[in-house]
Amino acid sequence: MAKLRITWKRSSIGRPEVQKRTVRALGLTKLNQTVEHDDTPQIRGMVNKVSHLVECVAVEN
Repeated sequence: MAKLRITWKRSSIGRPEVQKRTVRALGLTKLNQTVEHDDTPQIRGMVNKVSHLVECVAVEN
């Protein structure tokens, strides 16, 4: 299964609480931190909600 490499690029200060929680739920705790998740519809939806805050790249195994 393909993976997504998600990097937190912009601060969530001043953003709605829902967006802050979404970034946290992706496993991101610090700026410029990178995490990898399986490419599922749920993760894609979360990335879409905060696409202005994160950078997402598809990675093949």
